Amino acid sequence: MGRVLIIGCGGVASVAIHKCCQNSEVFEEIMIASRTKSKCDALKAKLDGGKTKIETAQVDADNVDEVIALIKSYKPDLVMNIALPYQDLTIMDACLACGVNYMDTANYEPEDIEEPEWKAAYEKRCKEEGFSAYFDYSYQWAYKKKFEEAGLTALLGSGFDPGVTQAYCAYALKHEFDEIDTIDILDCNGGDHGYPFATNFNPEINLREVSAPGSYWENGHWVEVPAMSIKREYNFDQVGQKDMYLLHHEEIESLAKNIPGVKRIRFFMTFGQSYLDHMRCLENVGMLSTTPINYEGKEIVPIQFLKALLPDPASLGPRTKGKTNIGCIFTGKKDGKEKTFYVYNVCDHQECYQEVGSQAISYTTGVPAMIGAMMLLTGTWNKPGVYTVEEFDPDPYMEALNKWGLPWQVSYEPVLVD
Repeated sequence: MGRVLIIGCGGVASVAIHKCCQNSEVFEEIMIASRTKSKCDALKAKLDGGKTKIETAQVDADNVDEVIALIKSYKPDLVMNIALPYQDLTIMDACLACGVNYMDTANYEPEDIEEPEWKAAYEKRCKEEGFSAYFDYSYQWAYKKKFEEAGLTALLGSGFDPGVTQAYCAYALKHEFDEIDTIDILDCNGGDHGYPFATNFNPEINLREVSAPGSYWENGHWVEVPAMSIKREYNFDQVGQKDMYLLHHEEIESLAKNIPGVKRIRFFMTFGQSYLDHMRCLENVGMLSTTPINYEGKEIVPIQFLKALLPDPASLGPRTKGKTNIGCIFTGKKDGKEKTFYVYNVCDHQECYQEVGSQAISYTTGVPAMIGAMMLLTGTWNKPGVYTVEEFDPDPYMEALNKWGLPWQVSYEPVLVD
């Protein structure tokens, strides 16, 4: 049915590629491309022999001309961007130049936050919108008209959160509520990898996200709070009681636009005390900085140096035990009556490792990446422009989650977060 160029070969990409190969009726041919071709070749060697035809290539996704040349030579029906969020715009530009549909798992943020033009736009947005995260959708939403005019679809953020959480919201609106008042997105990782400190996905992205101020949407505007200043406890199904903290998260921004009349949206993620202690210490000594410093005549970026010291998230799979639990709790009205609804997925780290050689954090992002790509390749989701997951019919996506390894459960009497 389809021919897909997959850019990226880290932990999440590896899961997505495994899943594409399992779904060979849709993914007949794939090309794995990354800066380090040897990683692509190693994954190809592991997966060769199935029905999906696999090729590999080297590409610098920061270089739009290189990406264009690769797309033109391979001629895919879709480009799956599972590289870094820094490269979203480059790859979108290349897709427009070549007339190919686009999808990714996380929204754009700049690598160089001191670049003057970006900084000016960022400061303007902070003032107008009221939140200060480096990542937001404005840069990619600005491509909407270009994609419409080209007759192409760009699907943004088809991971778990963002991604599945937005499908949950669209599903709740379609099937469970006439109006949704509040949404609480709860992301719990109950896994233990045995290291004193490690991040479950790209350390640069992970640590920047966690150390940034938190924010939530309430009554039509953003409320920003100091990092990790709002803490709640929650008893998660199959995981147990965990501390969770309010973070800024990208899907709040699109849900605030696309869920009519919603009064409040919050995002919480669980963290253990050891993780927080390590992170605060690293932040206090400047190791989370993205600003280059001069060290013995060489320019280095502290957070990139830290990334080199920390365990590779892709290596955590065999060590990680326990489960994740990610979902959305809704309050609202149906047929004039107050109602609550909770939809969530529980994923087992060791089961994921046995299936695809990865821990559950990569699995819960990689599976929805394949599903989003499948929605586009099959034409199930097809409208020109730039969209997030909740803007499409959730039913085929939700059905695919059950089929491909992320089955969801529901509760009509969840404990609410105060």
